[in-house]
Amino acid sequence: MFAALNNFLTLQASAAGPTSIEYLVVAGGGGGGSDTNGGAGGGGAGGLLTNVGGSAYSVVAATSYTVTVGAGGAGGAASADSTAQGSVGSVSSWNTTAVGGGAKIESTGGGGGVAWRTGANTNKNGGSGAGGAQSSDVNFRNAGTGTSGQGSDGGAGATSNGSGGGGGAGGIGTAATISASGNGGSGSTSSITGSSVYYAYGGGGGGYSTATPGNGGTGATGTAGKGGASGSPNIAAVSADANTGGGGGGGGNLSATTPKYSGGAGGKGVVIIRYPDTFSAASATTGSPTITVTGGYRIYKFTDTGSITF
Repeated sequence: MFAALNNFLTLQASAAGPTSIEYLVVAGGGGGGSDTNGGAGGGGAGGLLTNVGGSAYSVVAATSYTVTVGAGGAGGAASADSTAQGSVGSVSSWNTTAVGGGAKIESTGGGGGVAWRTGANTNKNGGSGAGGAQSSDVNFRNAGTGTSGQGSDGGAGATSNGSGGGGGAGGIGTAATISASGNGGSGSTSSITGSSVYYAYGGGGGGYSTATPGNGGTGATGTAGKGGASGSPNIAAVSADANTGGGGGGGGNLSATTPKYSGGAGGKGVVIIRYPDTFSAASATTGSPTITVTGGYRIYKFTDTGSITF
């Protein structure tokens, strides 16, 4: 009888909600810039924050924790004889309203790709910094800076033709030369879902004239985040993959007589949490997270804003 009672109590304890969780919070990536008569910088990756392998984050039973998933920034819109900087990505956060005694964990959106002749380019800084434009003016060649602990700086543009790649969570964007635009900085891997996945790579810089466009940083699938190019042929900039926080590729155009290509959009962010599957499932969720149980963990992947109650 006592053995049966002990087994019952053990089962009851294991059915309780978790007391701590692990998280990955990736903000939206920045969009690439657009330039009528030059190459524009690639977008910076969204900031990445994680405690996997570090200190646990304590949670409280019967408490609703809000999750915010940031949108990717729009690419600079192309139009005749104009330039446009890419838009910054939006923040992502875990425990957005800081309930249950825990601090809000918030990552910063990626910087918008720099374009020549667009003023001060005040939005080039972010979770990772955006790439600089090709320009004779150092103010436009200079790349954006990343946020400490979240991402890296972008790469500088060249004096002509080549533009810089946006920074990534795993490395700085490549600086451009007059013959080649910079690649985006590498993303960072996480195995929080049970398999190794790259997040938060930088966008490639757009090429002008004979400069080849830059590629998206390590972790971009296919052509995601690749910069556009001018010349023969003209190549459109490519947007980052969804829910990676990657930066969009910068646009590049030869003259007012060639097609006008917008910068690529930054990738939407993502928030993922997990805890051991010896604890019970969440009592409620909103935002339709993808829920999996694998490798000894319950995993909740939010691709839209929502909430979870333990």
